[in-house]
Amino acid sequence: MSTSLWLLRHGEAVPHGSKEDAARELTPRGEHQSRTAGRALARLNVEFDACYASPKVRARDTAALACEELGVDYEEVTALAGGFSRADVEELMAGHDDGSCVLVVGHEPDFSQVVRDYTGARIQLKKGGVAAVRIDGTRAELVALVRPAELETMAG
Repeated sequence: MSTSLWLLRHGEAVPHGSKEDAARELTPRGEHQSRTAGRALARLNVEFDACYASPKVRARDTAALACEELGVDYEEVTALAGGFSRADVEELMAGHDDGSCVLVVGHEPDFSQVVRDYTGARIQLKKGGVAAVRIDGTRAELVALVRPAELETMAG
């Protein structure tokens, strides 16, 4: 049975250099993107077994807002703060049963690299965008790549 990995890139944040990177918070637009992503995923009836978030403020806040819409809790995972890799995904997924559906909230370029490492696909994940990968043993496929504008339409 396959597992599903959903990757949500944090929403728009205040500019680089405006403060320490880990403390950069979401802009009002980023907050809207985060809520919208959660509503869109909820409308798809995606049921997450777990949600993990980078401890960086912008990702943590994205997770909080999206998870509020989804009615799930999230847990901070240090590996998502930078350098998140396929090995980190496998470690997270090892704690879940086959058929699980897991949401991770974090950063680029890590997420695009994870998708490429699993599927070979080269993607560009926009801020506030979502990608989903179905993993079945050693095989994986990209099943969704959704931009923020499309999530807005889906959220209604």
